[in-house]
Amino acid sequence: MTQAQSRADGMAVGGFVRHGAIALAPVCLVVAVFAVLLAALPSPPALAAANDLPEASAARLAGDQKRTRFVMDLDRSVAFRIFALPDPYRIIVDLPELNFTDETVSTEARGLVTAFRYGRFAPGKSRVVLDADGPVKIDKAFVLEPIEDQPARLVIDLVPTGRKQFMRDLALAPPRPLEPADQPQVPTIPVNPVPPGGAQGQKPLVVIDPGHGGVDPGAIGRDGTLEKEIVLEVAQRLAEELRALGKYRVKMTRDDDRFLRLGERVDFARANRASLFISLHADAIRYSSISGATVYTRSDRASDAAAQLLAERENRADLIAGVDLTEETDEVAGILFDLVRRETRNFSATFARGLIDEMRGKVKLIKNPLRSARFRVLSAPDVPSVLVELGYLTNRREEKTMRTQAWQQKMVGAITTAVDGYFGRNFAASTVQ
Repeated sequence: MTQAQSRADGMAVGGFVRHGAIALAPVCLVVAVFAVLLAALPSPPALAAANDLPEASAARLAGDQKRTRFVMDLDRSVAFRIFALPDPYRIIVDLPELNFTDETVSTEARGLVTAFRYGRFAPGKSRVVLDADGPVKIDKAFVLEPIEDQPARLVIDLVPTGRKQFMRDLALAPPRPLEPADQPQVPTIPVNPVPPGGAQGQKPLVVIDPGHGGVDPGAIGRDGTLEKEIVLEVAQRLAEELRALGKYRVKMTRDDDRFLRLGERVDFARANRASLFISLHADAIRYSSISGATVYTRSDRASDAAAQLLAERENRADLIAGVDLTEETDEVAGILFDLVRRETRNFSATFARGLIDEMRGKVKLIKNPLRSARFRVLSAPDVPSVLVELGYLTNRREEKTMRTQAWQQKMVGAITTAVDGYFGRNFAASTVQ
């Protein structure tokens, strides 16, 4: 073992975690805020082309409850910024955009860290999020330059502390500059409902929203399938099929592996004056025998306990990615009018019922497949919106099925037919160009 390797690892290492992977461990922690740290180290002499992204090849945990070390291997030194966020409390490390090359998945926790995840957070930026099991303090955070045949290493040491010290550190920490993705979303788009048949002189616009992405992987299947990847595959197929009909305009909230806030997804649909918003997801549950698709609409009161739990989990997507959320509300006086919202929800329910009808006989449905809850991503007051849970990645058989081209085509076919049926109703459509 070289001196560099000994300095970086120090202790027996834990498992690797794939780009974006998240351990499904309960998160209950208080993290001491560490003052904003910017480490700008000189680049090693033998770099690739200037436009190449730095590479992160592996990440691992070492240590115990007295001291836990996080290590990430890099192909060069990079600048980074480290800080903490409360409720839930997380340690956040912001880095330049990285190319994550490790393909190994592990959900094993170690020492003070119950889970960690990493991935692209915003254009030009990647993010690492560490969840802890109690009050911790960042004792050290630095980058080791490469030595001999050893790569550069990002090293973070955590030690336990108390809540009182955490609160003191939080009060004394210098303010950090807000990144665009951390900015609270202030509603600025006026309510302007689009006729169900499309805006005047235009084809109806369907916005497809592949859930999660980037640093937020969503659910993880028993065989390692990531929700963010499976929903993007289905979304791309759906967009292609709808465009091929020639009757609709189609936009996607994301067409690659990037993180988007829930509010950004809603604003995207509203700003583009969408006629229909379809958010695609894949579920996870502790009962591995449960399988089948579900369609959800927005309601102030959940249709059942399972729908309520799912909405709470999906609404935490911004927190999973380490976004600093101020008090936000999607019920803004003077903007959201009850009449418009009620009509929009009626249209949403109409499409959802038609979608369930088209799915029957083509793909497996869960019992009582039409449900509702207070999903933030369905909060647009003037865009009919549904959330489709394609199935359960925690059911090994269904996870395998959802990966197949045949199943994806059946699901896409059902959604496409439902879209066609929805817009084919006796709506007062305007002239289409």
